[in-house]
Amino acid sequence: MSQPALNKIAANSPSRAHPSELEQNIAGALYELEQNIPDLKSALRPLQFASARELEVGHNKRAIVIFVPVPLLPGFHKVQQRLTRELEKKFSDRHVLILASRRILPRPKRSNRSRTSQKQKRPRSRTLTAVHDAILADVVYPVEIVGKRTRTKEDGSKVLKVVLDEKERGGVDYRLDTYAEVYRKLTGRVTGFEFPVSGGADY
Repeated sequence: MSQPALNKIAANSPSRAHPSELEQNIAGALYELEQNIPDLKSALRPLQFASARELEVGHNKRAIVIFVPVPLLPGFHKVQQRLTRELEKKFSDRHVLILASRRILPRPKRSNRSRTSQKQKRPRSRTLTAVHDAILADVVYPVEIVGKRTRTKEDGSKVLKVVLDEKERGGVDYRLDTYAEVYRKLTGRVTGFEFPVSGGADY
């Protein structure tokens, strides 16, 4: 892989030194799009990704999840719909999702609280709940989440029901299984994605 293409992988990412074949292919594809599509060039030039994974999402289908540095996520959002379409042409048998590379910080132990209280407190954005919520928003972006509810089954297991904006039904209804499986593999939470029921939904 050429050095300019390699530069699409963030310099502080471990993948930069030892990129997988998938990461090399994505870096090459991003560089190619930057060079060959004039209206994407200026937007893509500063963008880099941290790592990438390929996940099985059922029915013999796979999805590519591209993790990007949190500060660069807004830049990806500006071109995400177009970029996703172009990447899915290159990786034609897979859905492509772009997520921020977030890290959960553990809750301080009691024995350490006196020391940690004198230092910077754990940001709310690094809590498990906040990271899981952010991952959920990333998975479905740019579709808006209009409702969420947790249902408890008879066996005590819980399923998170996520209601998406009806306006996007025609554009993403074929991706709902991918959303659910990617979110489950990244968070361990079983989730169902749906659209509002005609006549209104009970969120």
